[in-house]
Amino acid sequence: MMGLGSAIGAGLFLGSGAGIAMAGPAIIVSYAVAGALVLIVMRAVAEMVSARPSTGSFATYASQAFNKKAGFTLGWLYWFLLIMVLIAEISGAAGILHSLVPTVPQWGWALIFVVSFAAVNLWGVRNFGEFEFWLSGVKVVTVVVFLIIGVALIVGIVGDGPVGFSNLVEHGGFAPQGFSGVAAGLLAVMFSFGGIEIITIAAAEADRPREAIRAATKSIFWRILIFYIGSMLVIATLLPWNDPAVSGPNGPFVAVLQLAHIPAIATVMQIIAALALLSAFNANIYATSRMAYSLTAQGEGFAPLLHLSKRKVPTNAVLASIVLSLVGVFLNWWIPGQVFTVLLDLVGAALLVVWAGMLASQLRLHRELEREGSISLRMWWHPWLSWIGLIGLAAFAGLMLWNEQTRWQLLGTIAITLVIWLIGLVRGVDRHRSTMPGDLSPEAGQGSGPVVTGRPGVDDH
Repeated sequence: MMGLGSAIGAGLFLGSGAGIAMAGPAIIVSYAVAGALVLIVMRAVAEMVSARPSTGSFATYASQAFNKKAGFTLGWLYWFLLIMVLIAEISGAAGILHSLVPTVPQWGWALIFVVSFAAVNLWGVRNFGEFEFWLSGVKVVTVVVFLIIGVALIVGIVGDGPVGFSNLVEHGGFAPQGFSGVAAGLLAVMFSFGGIEIITIAAAEADRPREAIRAATKSIFWRILIFYIGSMLVIATLLPWNDPAVSGPNGPFVAVLQLAHIPAIATVMQIIAALALLSAFNANIYATSRMAYSLTAQGEGFAPLLHLSKRKVPTNAVLASIVLSLVGVFLNWWIPGQVFTVLLDLVGAALLVVWAGMLASQLRLHRELEREGSISLRMWWHPWLSWIGLIGLAAFAGLMLWNEQTRWQLLGTIAITLVIWLIGLVRGVDRHRSTMPGDLSPEAGQGSGPVVTGRPGVDDH
């Protein structure tokens, strides 16, 4: 369910309209290209996770493939990225509910959510998983119902009669803005896939990590095809791409469902968008805490973050994420649209660096894992598909440099990456030994290779 939920966020419900407005019906192509790149990246990571389960995931593999400075840089860059996302998510959810219930101030909603999810994550990984299961379930059901209603509208079972497929080719054609529109749409939608890599962190904390990552990654193709591309096909078929409602404040999902004359649908979708943000907030508290724990276990963090509760929860690492999310909400209220607007713009470009690091690590580690005989989920068409993924990410970086609005985001991310690398150099992370004796996985010692990081939470299932 985390895998399913990570494929569905507020960016899909509310933000996809901006991509449609840029690319027209050809947004389907933009999503397909972005989805293909994400599929390649996730398969590469799945190969490494299947061989050496670790809650440090790609940071651990970067350390093993290159050196500890690489793992330090990739891991803390990802941690920084998710902290920025945490701030955006809790602020966004609080803002939506404040607009629905204005008697409760935005900071009040934010405080309620932060305290609630702190309790969920501190209580144990089982509680986190149960909570995330239901939050993800709401999003999955919403998209499935949307697709059913959309198809019914297209063929005329509901609504004012059959719509047909004319909107896909009229109003300037399938790609009214040409290649530049598809490229702009790609820039708008690429990072809506961000967060899907969290399943590789969570899988390592499962009872049977190899089977967990196998099940999650094998279904990624269908999730992308059905949830993203299927939704865009329905929207582009039912609405002209230049309809103001597509990029309006309520998003294209509401615009489509209003064609079916569903009462109060705008309010319902606002609530679902808030739940999507809260689901992502919950998952990212988990991901940031496990990443911080794992990095520290390898001698690349700060010793207090290694504290485990009786339930094997990295308490201090969770509290660090909670405190920073509270500070972020306060700063967002105090100086809205300034510091954190700038930082949040860096999130997308940081994902490029993280994804590229995943592919590079797989290319470097593959031969070693082959010698161990520990690979149970292989990368397709190795090494060619990994190289195609890297070339695709490089091309996307070129698009960002070409676009004036995204150019500084990429350059800023490069600067932040260099700063984190220099911090690792100054700290001498390559000279530090692992703080933890080894992997705590139930599968440790069963041909999984030399994993150097522990797994919190294995007793809480």
